[in-house]
Amino acid sequence: MSLLSLQHVTHHFAGLRAVADFNLHVEPRELVALIGPNGAGKTTIFNLITGVYRPGAGSITFDGHDLIGRYPHDVVSYGLARTFQNIRLFRNLSVLDNVRIAQSHEAHYSVLQGLLRLPRYHRGERRVTERALELLAAFGLAEHATATAGSLPYGQQRRLEMARALATRPRLLLLDEPAAGMNPAEAQELMELILWMRREFDLTILLIEHQMRVVMGAAERVLVLDFGETIAEGPPAEIQTNRRVIEAYLGEEAG
Repeated sequence: MSLLSLQHVTHHFAGLRAVADFNLHVEPRELVALIGPNGAGKTTIFNLITGVYRPGAGSITFDGHDLIGRYPHDVVSYGLARTFQNIRLFRNLSVLDNVRIAQSHEAHYSVLQGLLRLPRYHRGERRVTERALELLAAFGLAEHATATAGSLPYGQQRRLEMARALATRPRLLLLDEPAAGMNPAEAQELMELILWMRREFDLTILLIEHQMRVVMGAAERVLVLDFGETIAEGPPAEIQTNRRVIEAYLGEEAG
């Protein structure tokens, strides 16, 4: 049984078709890339999966849960997390607090216990802080724990966003153009980080990316979208030489 399944999903914006009869099945621990030109519908698919949009037709299930009509916080509770094309951190909060917030549901104390600072409150806060520090250490950010998130260099902000996503203990992680704005060396480091996360946290990953270095080096399977339709699907080597894909998207990069 697939961990994530989208069947015949269609979505329109004001009568304009963004996604048409889209099908995707992702197996546990698989790393799948979704590529295509700008406006092809990639981020729309992420928004449909995570409850930001509701599709006009089709079905979306994750780990046996029907995601249609669910709110984003419901989707997270099922074990699905995402990052965004434009980094969305609490820029004025500390690096540590950005990760702590993502796992606040694990503190397990009531509002009254928090207001009165009862022992359960202190135990919960200590547990959340310890795990947040462990995640920061894993991502090489422990020494920046007290810094404000907005003061970090771009690459470290990307790492923080991933650490925050993993704080929710997901089984499936959606990465939306994590290499955007990175130079080739940074993109290579990111690719290695994605592969490490998959191993270390036993993750299934669905990746949107334009940098072919990352896609071809990390993904096991690639789906190519163009104008909301899937035009090709297969292993990276096959996609890289697909004439229709080259014409629609890869261009000279495929050479």
